[in-house]
Amino acid sequence: MELSALDHVAAGVAALLGGAVNALAGGGTLVTFPTLLALGVPAVSANVTNTVALSPGYLGGTWGQRADLRGQAGRLRLLGPASVLGGLLGGVLLLLTGEELFRDLVPFLILGASGLLAVQDRVRALVSRRLARRQAEDPSQLWAALPAFAASVYGGYFGAGLGVILLAVLGLVLDDSLTRINALKQALSFCVNVTAALYFLLSGRVVWSIAAVMAVGAVAGGSLGGRLAGRMRAERLRRVVVAIGVVVGLVELVR
Repeated sequence: MELSALDHVAAGVAALLGGAVNALAGGGTLVTFPTLLALGVPAVSANVTNTVALSPGYLGGTWGQRADLRGQAGRLRLLGPASVLGGLLGGVLLLLTGEELFRDLVPFLILGASGLLAVQDRVRALVSRRLARRQAEDPSQLWAALPAFAASVYGGYFGAGLGVILLAVLGLVLDDSLTRINALKQALSFCVNVTAALYFLLSGRVVWSIAAVMAVGAVAGGSLGGRLAGRMRAERLRRVVVAIGVVVGLVELVR
């Protein structure tokens, strides 16, 4: 497909905003993915390109929380492979989904992701209260493997809102501080997205020129978001992103 220089600029700006939104409040995919659709990129290719372009940002997020991952090697050995397999399966399912069917699913995926983002603070609060009530016992971490795998399948297929699902799953099963569970969630999100991105590299569905521009924009946006983190209220930004997602989802549904 032919994309103009202006299209590339629009994709780069969307990735810049998406990277900043991810760093500040989460939900950057609800900015970048609809932008690719608006530029005329087919839905499956848009999703694949979006995943490939934004996956490097998860490395930065995981590296930034590496201190809180100390002492969690056992959990990573158990849940990391489950996340990798889930991300791979989600990627396979995406490419097996026909363009027409996936396009029909897009409005519901966007609206569902918007809903997950809208309840993110409530989920975090519920997890925090639950952890505060817990005693010293820690149930078998094996209980987390299956729901983490299921969440990772969704993450490899679409991905927006994955962090909310993983936080809820891990918070229900593991007994630890919210900060350490959040770091584990970030590491598993990295596993899911990078696995799916690597699988997509050879799919022939990646719009490489757009992916390259978006990758640069996302990294820059993540850095910018990190600097603005203390100056902006994440809750307000999240409401804006949710509103955008709902509007885009409804427009796609009407279409």
